[in-house]
Amino acid sequence: MTEERPERPAEVDGTAHLFRALGKQIKVLREQARLSQRELGVAAHCGEDLISAIERGVRTPQPDFLERVDELLTAGGVLKAAVEDVREAQAKARTRHPDWFRDYARAEAEAVALLDYSNQAVPGLLQTEDYARAIFTQRRPLLDEETIEKRVADRLARQQIFERWPAPTFSYVLEEVVLQRPIGGPAVHETQLRRLLHTGRLRTVELQVMPTDREEHPSMGGSFILLTPKGRQEVAYTEIYGHPRLITEPEEVRVFIDRHGIIRAQALSPRESLALIEKMLGEL
Repeated sequence: MTEERPERPAEVDGTAHLFRALGKQIKVLREQARLSQRELGVAAHCGEDLISAIERGVRTPQPDFLERVDELLTAGGVLKAAVEDVREAQAKARTRHPDWFRDYARAEAEAVALLDYSNQAVPGLLQTEDYARAIFTQRRPLLDEETIEKRVADRLARQQIFERWPAPTFSYVLEEVVLQRPIGGPAVHETQLRRLLHTGRLRTVELQVMPTDREEHPSMGGSFILLTPKGRQEVAYTEIYGHPRLITEPEEVRVFIDRHGIIRAQALSPRESLALIEKMLGEL
């Protein structure tokens, strides 16, 4: 199954309108308190850019942010009252995926095992919010800001798979260059490496790094994912230049299984891989 991936605005469901209304409300309260965006950012322990984006309605105001800013701006509970509405809006956004992605998302949600090889970017399930936002912001053709926020929310929602019980088993192999590439800038890069270090220490996760100096490589064709949905045959997923493909034919899937086995054998061990990430963090 191969289909062109559409880049269209997020569905109109009221979620964006809620966030824009909250942004305007925060701006009014901030100006009444005679605070600049920078001053509010310092007090709320976040950046001036985030305050600006929230006030413009292009970033989602998280519940803890609303509670903190409600007190800082002496809003009398006005912003806190919107917390449940924001949570409901986020939950609604997280149930949606683009048409081209739904088959994979369904298989992923049911997976008892997931094997991932990535050679360009950190896998979506392991990305921090800021790293994911940087990925979508850099995409060409450009996405509008509302679509970027929806895609980020979808990606973060998928990460709830790590909280399932019984938990799936995960095997990740990342090219060393993926760890070296500072997507989003130095601060985002450092936070992303720390996330990988944390996730790689989970009992259900094996995280390995493929060194750049390897003289042989079985998967020069690109990244891929192997999924084992509960009670069903293993499937493979690839995506190249915006063209996704969910592979269910056993003979084709077998090729990816063999390929992943060779990649794991050539990569650093999980212990060596975590040590490499720690070393990289120490050099930042």
